[in-house]
Amino acid sequence: MIKLDAVRSDKIWGYELWIASTHPNGCQEDFKKFCGGDYPLLVKVIQANDSLSIQVHPDDEWAVKLEGPGNRGKTECWYVLDAAPDAKLVYGIKEGFSNEVLAKAITENKLEDYLDMVSVKAGDFIFIPAGTVHAIGAGLRLLEVQQSCDLTYRLYDWGRGREVHIEKGLAVIKRKEMIPVAPFPGVFDCKYFKLEIIDVKDSWSYTSPKGKGNTEDVELIYVISADKAKIKSQEKPAEEIKAEEIFAIAPGEEITLEGNAKVMRIIAK
Repeated sequence: MIKLDAVRSDKIWGYELWIASTHPNGCQEDFKKFCGGDYPLLVKVIQANDSLSIQVHPDDEWAVKLEGPGNRGKTECWYVLDAAPDAKLVYGIKEGFSNEVLAKAITENKLEDYLDMVSVKAGDFIFIPAGTVHAIGAGLRLLEVQQSCDLTYRLYDWGRGREVHIEKGLAVIKRKEMIPVAPFPGVFDCKYFKLEIIDVKDSWSYTSPKGKGNTEDVELIYVISADKAKIKSQEKPAEEIKAEEIFAIAPGEEITLEGNAKVMRIIAK
């Protein structure tokens, strides 16, 4: 078991903390060594003081088609850690409009008229399959779990003047029914990852599956909140845990949490 130290990236809208990453754009070398190579997920904490751009990510097939062999797509999800009272995010695009209409709206700075906006609060969960148009609004702090990919096609940037990727972005959009935004259901499972929240009262012990010798056999324990709680394993003595810390757990390793805490297991596939 190791505790991971974040890689910080400052942005014009706030900042990102890459808290579990073997991606070359923000690699934690100790984590890469612990995993034995390329871990298939990238976990971030995102602090949005201003709105992010309207963006979309390719799926695995489009990532290879547009960016070349070896690229992954980016399916992701958000767990809301904190939210201003009026916080909103973009979650999808309205139905019934062609790519030509959307391209014209982008060039005329009118894309807002075609976006679905959703109000969110702490504890809400948002699943964003590759191809979903989305954007984080101002006043939000999120945990993001995603495929280990840094491909973003920016459709619209609120007039801030950064590059946009209209042709690629519109090509990869998928219009399908969205999972409604709601409080996290306790367990979430998709093709790329599984998430589970554990409410620890006094004590919780867990043994990670032994796995098959792959990098995805490593599990992550993310601390949502903690009240004088501690974590220990067979190899390491108990140490106090704090909110937003993350620990990598080796396959077959037994860990114990003592005290009161809310943690999220993050399991790669």
